[in-house]
This record gives sequence, C-alpha cells and structure tokens, in this order.
Amino acid sequence: MSNKMWGGRFSTGPDAIMEEINASIGFDQRLYAQDIAGSKAHAAMLAAQGIVSAEDVEKITQGLDTILSEIEAGRFTFRRDLEDIHMNVEQRLADLIGPSAGRLHTARSRNDQVATDFRLYVRDTVDALDAQIADLQLALAEKALAHAATVMPGFTHLQTAQPVTFGHHLMAYVEMLGRDRGRLQDARTRLNECPLGAAALAGTSFPIDREATARALGFDRPTANSLDSVSDRDFVLETLSAASICAVHLSRFAEEVVIWTSPSFGLIKLSDKFTTGSSIMPQKRNPDAAELVRAKAGRIMGALTGLLVVMKGLPLAYAKDMQEDKEGAFDAFSALSLVVAASAGMVRDLEPDAKRMKAAAGQGYSIATDLADWLVRGLGMPFREAHHVTGRIVALASSRNVPLERLSLEEMQSVDGRITKDVFGVLSVSKSVASRVSYGGTAPARVRAQARRWLKKLAPKEA
Repeated sequence: MSNKMWGGRFSTGPDAIMEEINASIGFDQRLYAQDIAGSKAHAAMLAAQGIVSAEDVEKITQGLDTILSEIEAGRFTFRRDLEDIHMNVEQRLADLIGPSAGRLHTARSRNDQVATDFRLYVRDTVDALDAQIADLQLALAEKALAHAATVMPGFTHLQTAQPVTFGHHLMAYVEMLGRDRGRLQDARTRLNECPLGAAALAGTSFPIDREATARALGFDRPTANSLDSVSDRDFVLETLSAASICAVHLSRFAEEVVIWTSPSFGLIKLSDKFTTGSSIMPQKRNPDAAELVRAKAGRIMGALTGLLVVMKGLPLAYAKDMQEDKEGAFDAFSALSLVVAASAGMVRDLEPDAKRMKAAAGQGYSIATDLADWLVRGLGMPFREAHHVTGRIVALASSRNVPLERLSLEEMQSVDGRITKDVFGVLSVSKSVASRVSYGGTAPARVRAQARRWLKKLAPKEA
C-alpha cells in the first residue's frame, strides 16, 4: 500500500520498526491546544491575504474548534500511524470538512509548525511556573516574617558558624527564587518570536503576512531568519537551564529540611502531610517529600544535558534528531512544577522548634566573632590581633568545657588584661543576631523589613 502521508513519492508503507522509532504522537499530543491555535492563526492570515478563500477558512476554523472540543472531552482518537499531533489534527480535519482541509497547510511546513507550537507551549509553561514560584516565595516570606527573631545556628561547612534567625535563613531562598523567576522571564522574552511562515527552511513564495500571525499568537515579532526559525531550540535550552538552576535551589532547601528534621538536629518538624512511615520501624517519620524534591532535580538537569547533546552536532536546518527535544522537556517542566508545589506545601507545614534552635545556635562557640568584634570596637585592636586573642579565649573555654559567657572576667583577662566587664554585653546569641544590622543582615528588624518588602512585591495586583 502507498504511504498516505507522503503521497506519490513512496509506493509502500513504513516498516513496523520505522513506525515505532518515528512516531511522536505518544508525547507530542500534549501540544494539541498550541497546534490548533497556530493553525487557526495561519488560516485566518491565508484568508486575509486572499491565498485561501474565506469560505474554506471558515470550514477549517469550525473543524479545528470541533477537534479541540473532542480532544478536551476525551473523545479524540490519536492514531500512531499518523506519526504526530500535526498529522492527527490534519487527518481529523479532512474527515470533518473534506478537501478544504488540504488548503490549511498552504505556505507552511511541519518544521515551522512544530517550532511555533513548542514556543507557545514553553511560553505557557514559563507563565505557569512563574506563578507557582511566586507562591513559594510568598510562603517563605510569610514564614520568615513570623520567625524574624527566632534564633537558629548559621552554618558553614555544615559546622555551627554564627547565630542567625530562621526568618533570615528562609529569606535567602526568597532571593534565590527571585533570580530564578528573572531567568525564566529573560528566557520568555527571547523566545517570544514567531517562526510560523518560515516553512521548511527557506520561507515561502506565497504573499503571507508573518506580522499578522505573530500578533494573533501573542508573539512580539516574527523570527528574522527562516533557517534559524526551524532549527533553533535555544528557547528550550535556556528555559531548561533556568529550570535546572531553580531545581538546584529547591534541592538545597530540601536537603536542609532532611537535615533539620533528623533527630540529631531536630530543628524543625513536618506533619503527617509531608512525611511517611517505615514498613518495619514504627517510630520512623521520614521526610520523603523533601527527599523526592532533592532527587527530581536530577531529572530536570538530565533533560537539559540530553538536549544539549542532541543539538551539539546538528547542521542547519531541521533534522529528525530534534524530535527528541520534547519528551525530556515535558518531563522536566512537569517535575519542576511538582517540586515547587511540594516545597510550598512543606514551607507552610513546617514548624521550627524555637527552644532547640536557640540552644543549638549557642553551640560551638558561635559568638566568638562577636567577641572579636567587641575587642576591635571596645579596645581598638586590629582585627587580626582580636582574632588571635579570641582564639585563645575560645581554647580556654573549651578546656574548661564551658561556653564563652560562662568564663569569668578574670579568666578572660588572663588572656588579655585589657578586657573589661563590658564584654559580657555581647556574649549571647540573641544579642549577636540583634547586632547584625547591616543591610542584608540577620537582625530581626532587617529580616522583617526584607520580608515585608517581598510580601508587598508578591501581593496580587488589583485589576
């Protein structure tokens, strides 16, 4: 039997294994809404330019609306032998309206069609992710405001470093996510050009209006080079790159949730909503949601790496390799959406153990830097000398197995006789965090100001 898709050029159908490797309808069917929107915009332009009659375009538009309704109602049968979403829609359109359906593909190719569909899909995805990430920022900022003065240990090398507040720690993620949203918006700006009308690779001899189709689909402008239009997947790579960085941020947060909820730390608690039990150990409460957020970052980064490898050796213009651009991207964007939602849920659910946090904040001589700073301010020591003196005092406290504030004045003066009783005015974790008033610091007043700034920024805009 002849191949219906390719008409007279081929006299027989594809081998079964060829059909298996070639078909993409199993995953690209999710582009149905974008494909139909692009076809309607293209048809309207063809009518406006007098390339296809208004009567045919009216039939085409009505048929496309019918197909959209059928797909959304679950009544559409996707056929694997028709290979992809474009041919499935076109064949169904022919079933509905007859020969007029064949005019829809005038002055376009599946190459510019899929490039347009995918740009529309990625643009929609960016908008949805932006709203989700903003909600996660909101959850973090609200929790930060509530705990602006809740003291906890700050870490470097996962060792107790200096006291900070829980609110300050959460606000760090608000800033990271703000950059993530900025990267996604940058990607959106660059992708918002319309490839439709580039045809297979060289443009078309028909008098089309590419500005009209770009406007109809919400693009800023048409793409400027037909070769680049059909062979470019930078818009996917850039969005996946932004998604990967966001996933890294969420994975870091998830790792901290795993650490903080462990009995060894016990700094926060998650409810039954975001934990699971053990099949054999009844006492266990496992932070599985956080662990899965951490793990799914690998899928997202893997999709970016996979597509980079696909694209790295392709000559211009289109090659079938580029069919591999979608499945990984679909999976990555779905995974990111899920982990953002899970992270927002965990943030709203978690509760810090303020008493244990404060006790942990004082361990490991975390206020040693405050002592060094006092020596600089109070005694006029050069910081390097103050650092040395403080180290000796810490060693003394460690040898006595007491915190710094439990040393007597006489014991401190045995290290440096210039030290006065005023030093005890800085030797507590609460006083330490309160003193960090520099812009961006952990002082509760600074944390509240930053949280309120973000909450105002994240507040829904009035219509």
